[in-house]
Amino acid sequence: MSGPERRAAYNTRVDLLLEATARAERDHFWFRGFRRFVAPMLVQAAAGRRDLRLLDCGCGTGGNIRDVLSRFGRAWGFDLTWTGLEFAQRAGVERIARASVAAIPFPAAAFDIVTSLDVLYCLPDDMERAAVGEMWRVLKPGGAAVINVAAMGVLRGNHSVLANELRRYSPARLRALLERRGFRLERMIYTHATVFPIVLAVRTTHRLIGLANRDEALGELVVPAAPINTALSAVLAIESVVNRVVPMPFGSSLLCVARKPA
Repeated sequence: MSGPERRAAYNTRVDLLLEATARAERDHFWFRGFRRFVAPMLVQAAAGRRDLRLLDCGCGTGGNIRDVLSRFGRAWGFDLTWTGLEFAQRAGVERIARASVAAIPFPAAAFDIVTSLDVLYCLPDDMERAAVGEMWRVLKPGGAAVINVAAMGVLRGNHSVLANELRRYSPARLRALLERRGFRLERMIYTHATVFPIVLAVRTTHRLIGLANRDEALGELVVPAAPINTALSAVLAIESVVNRVVPMPFGSSLLCVARKPA
């Protein structure tokens, strides 16, 4: 497969993921839980302020800008895919642009908080490092990055195919990536620990029978039946409260706040 063909195949996978995400993110238990985990980390990053400039690096459908970041000030976002930006516009998100996380189209020291939510794990190594460097560049001194990545290699499954996942992180790997650039890690937690046994069982089965192709993997983002979805949403809501006091020892994602020294 030629370079252009590989890029076209990758863009198709990302578009499919964004379309599935746009359908599910309002109601799916995973996204409900995710917003509950991210909000306290943004509170820590904001340090009591609500007049901040925030940037979502790889904003996808714009849901995180609309539902979480906008509580803390004026939020901007960018994404490489037109599909994501179209969904964001339909959702009423206005301050968006098309760009790569490896070449952020904003001046240095322009933002108080930057976020990278489920982006780094699908980037090749050189782009991963470049993205962290760019987030550092556009942050003001004293500003903070809130970063979420996939965790624990044992959880690779069909969703990994849909998300074009290149790696899953350990705390040590994520810490090293950020500290190498100069960030000071303030807090790191595993999330979605309470649904870990379910996720582990499902994704182990995926690997045993063979990972799905990208069309079959779309089923990963279908909202479960209402009673199941409500129950799992409630479990994650409880976990999000407990996690503020007692960090979970495992989980399907790693979420952190990293500060650029003043």
